[in-house]
Amino acid sequence: MMTNRKPLVSVHDDPLILVCADLQIEYLTEGRRHVIADADAISSRCLELMTLWRNNLWPILHLKRIAQAAWFNPASNLTNWIAELKPRPGELAFEHPLPSAYSSTRFAEYMANMRNIRCVVLGFSLDETILSTVVDGFHRSHRYQIVSDAVACRRLGTGDAASYKMAVVKAIGNFAGILESADLMEADTAIAV
Repeated sequence: MMTNRKPLVSVHDDPLILVCADLQIEYLTEGRRHVIADADAISSRCLELMTLWRNNLWPILHLKRIAQAAWFNPASNLTNWIAELKPRPGELAFEHPLPSAYSSTRFAEYMANMRNIRCVVLGFSLDETILSTVVDGFHRSHRYQIVSDAVACRRLGTGDAASYKMAVVKAIGNFAGILESADLMEADTAIAV
């Protein structure tokens, strides 16, 4: 398991790319299979981190799930971005049909051509998109870190959602670093000084 607490950023480190996973209306809509219970809190943290990245002119990538499954209707507005979290001009967006972002040929090629970067992941679909992308990336020697308080997974039909999320985060910790949004905010302050 990778360590959770090492210095996050210095001016000599490889650049951090923020990867925003599946920030789509589908995950906010009550009655939907993939609704997220704590979506407001997670969305707020995602917006804080996106603002930090934008203010520093650091790169941001957006992932959008466009599954072909019967439960997923790509013609619906539910696949649209959440308004305040949607990509801005200059930010890359990748659509992926399967859980892993690497199912997008464009994303896989982009990442294959990037050298010496670290990806910081936030967003929804922790137990699908984020988990599978991190594992795929690990097998390609790409470096990922997830922001544990800025990720969420769908509400389960049974059981404790918080315990399920922690179990998924722990599993991801075998393939990626785990950090909290405060770590990133502190690192930004340290760089600015």
